[in-house]
Amino acid sequence: MKLLRTMELGDHGRLLVTADAISLFEAAAELVVQSAAEAVAARGRFTIGLSGGSTPKALYALLAAQPWRDRIDWPKTHFFWSDERWVPPTDKQSNYRMVHETLLSKVSVPAENIHRIETGSGEPQESAAKYEQEIRKIVGERPQIDLNLLGLGTNGHTASLFPHQPALKVRDRLVVADYIDEVKMSRITFTVSLINESRTILFLVSGNEKAPVLREVLGGPQNTEQLPAQLIRAKDGKLIWLADAAASADLK
Repeated sequence: MKLLRTMELGDHGRLLVTADAISLFEAAAELVVQSAAEAVAARGRFTIGLSGGSTPKALYALLAAQPWRDRIDWPKTHFFWSDERWVPPTDKQSNYRMVHETLLSKVSVPAENIHRIETGSGEPQESAAKYEQEIRKIVGERPQIDLNLLGLGTNGHTASLFPHQPALKVRDRLVVADYIDEVKMSRITFTVSLINESRTILFLVSGNEKAPVLREVLGGPQNTEQLPAQLIRAKDGKLIWLADAAASADLK
């Protein structure tokens, strides 16, 4: 793993900085491979929470290619989604569709290991409740996902935890639905509680447009209503921020 620098961030975990986006994706792929191997060795399976966005999409494409594809035990890997848009799974905005086209259709994963959020019909809150039950059934009553991949929006959101939304205050649920006026759409998302229980939380941050918000989240005053990503704290596991030089340019 080629890193320009590392930085300990206290409650914010650890920052790893790569030279560019390509080396960021390679470092992320290496971390996924390591997490998968450790989880399978310890518990016989690997659980991963996936996010949408262009940065994770590039990682998924890399994992579907050699040499990474042959380094993960796909039949022992279970896929979950940290958030989803309230659209049918065939919609171009669907996070599930993006992951399926980029990764899942290219590796040997049993269908029963793909735990997508049911969207596009019924009610978002009902779907969120069903997904919480699915997570508890597969991962356990104290659900610790082995690796939770997250992105960082320019407005400080992560997963579908948007600024000033009711979901930010939920601590007694694993999954909730919110209507996000900012994007004029209902979203289903992991709660802060579920994310913070993960064994490893990995933020992927790339590009100079993310530099101001990364500086505010990691180095600015605590303002979790405006910057929901500040709520993410690993309870017992690891919190890693993996950023390229452009995204970390404003950090001291």
